[in-house]
Amino acid sequence: MHFPHMTFGVAHIQPFAALIAGVLILVVPRLLNYIVAIFLILSGLLGLGILR
Repeated sequence: MHFPHMTFGVAHIQPFAALIAGVLILVVPRLLNYIVAIFLILSGLLGLGILR
């Protein structure tokens, strides 16, 4: 059996990050500001190609 190789890019990371952030916000609402700030910073850095 041959399994195809899975590659992860920006398009794969953002949905997972959003899902984790959403769960954390539901569990600990006080983290909302930090989670949103980190998500936006990482999203911007990934979008600009600074992080790969």
